[in-house]
This record gives sequence, structure tokens and C-alpha cells, in this order.
Amino acid sequence: MATIRQVVLDTETTGLEPTLGHRIIEIGCVEVVGRRITDNRFHCYLNPDREIDAGAQEVHGITAEFLSDKPRFHDVVEDLLTFIKGAELVIHNAPFDVGFMNAELRRLAGGHAKVEQMCTILDTLTLARQLHPGQKNNLDALCRRYSIDNSQRDLHGALLDAEILADVYLAMTGGQATLSLDSHQRGAVRTPTSVRLADEGRPPLRVIRAAEAELQAHRDLLNTIDEASGGQCLWKQLEAGE
Repeated sequence: MATIRQVVLDTETTGLEPTLGHRIIEIGCVEVVGRRITDNRFHCYLNPDREIDAGAQEVHGITAEFLSDKPRFHDVVEDLLTFIKGAELVIHNAPFDVGFMNAELRRLAGGHAKVEQMCTILDTLTLARQLHPGQKNNLDALCRRYSIDNSQRDLHGALLDAEILADVYLAMTGGQATLSLDSHQRGAVRTPTSVRLADEGRPPLRVIRAAEAELQAHRDLLNTIDEASGGQCLWKQLEAGE
């Protein structure tokens, strides 16, 4: 099975609607290869050549003054496309970020393809709604649900949010970002525990088997996880005898 390369992506913008001339002011990308977060990142701030809506600035805290000496989108586009091209983009509320990126690409000469023509796209908001219907599924709510540390997230930031989303995505789809033992763990000594034997006179344990509807719900969930992870669902592999 080929190793899947994914790029977890987030943007910050001057406002909510690209058709009204709002622009991207920050892009953050985190690489995930074979369900492991790598050290490979793409991050930049961008000068939008326009004002930032007050509501947007309250969310991300980025000011026009801070962006005044930053590059424009056309200055970074080739590096950005090289980083994401051919990958599966993992984005929370993907239509928002993809819509803004396509709007930026349309402004450029050269006839760039749309993002969805260069990459496959996985929307983690859609996935979260499938896994947790009727519940809050914004990034903060998912961090609480999956015990992901987001204590540094006082304000939104594209790179920080992409890093948090990478952890959330891997937790949602049933895998860890890394599995490592530090020197303290390797040197840990287990405390012996006493052995307690079951009472031979007790009645046999009752086995309650899952109903067909429960089994089907389990299969549907595994299929969702398998599709979202690009065929990396370990439970399905074990069931298939792989």
C-alpha cells in the first residue's frame, strides 16, 4: 500500500467573503506522511493591500500594520503550490479555505488550476458531523472531545490551528501522531501486583452479543474512518487478516 501524503491546511483572512474582495493574510500547512506528523511546514503572512474587518481582527489579532512589510500572494504562490500539489488536503470547513485560495489564484496571470484540481480534499468538519451528529464540532469542541491540548489558542492562527487540526484529525480517524517512549518511560519499573483468582463457584459470565443494527453501525463507522484515513484503519486491516 502506497504511503499517503497529506497536508493539513488553514488560513486567516481579512473577512468572510472572497467575492467582496477579502483576501488571505496567513497560510499554515503541516505535512502528514503515513499518518505521522513530520517537521515539514509551510507558513507565511501576506500583505492583502486592503483593510481588515474589525470582526476578523478580533478572531486572529493580525493587524494591517503588522502585514505592511509582508509578501503578497503572488510572491509565495509557487512555493505554496509545490508544497501542496498532489497531496490530500485536510481542512476544517474546507469550502471556506478552498474558496479563498481559488479566489487568490484567479487574480494571478498564468491560468492556475483550482485547488481541487491539484489536490484531493478532506473536510474534517464534514467528518466530525458524521461521527458526532448534533454536537458542536468546531476545533475547540473537538480538542475537548479528543483531549487535544489547545491551551495556546487564545487567538486563531493558521499554523497553530493546522498543527492542532493534525492532532485532532489523527485522533478522529483512530490513530496517533507518534508513538514513542522517552528515556524515563523506558527505564520505568513496574510495581508488582498481587494475583487475584476468580471464585470457581460463581456463575458463568453472561455474554451479550451485538444486534445486527449495532454491528452495521460499527461497520459504517469503520468505513468512515477507513475512507478518511486513506485505507489506514487498523481494525479493518485486522478483520481482513492483513
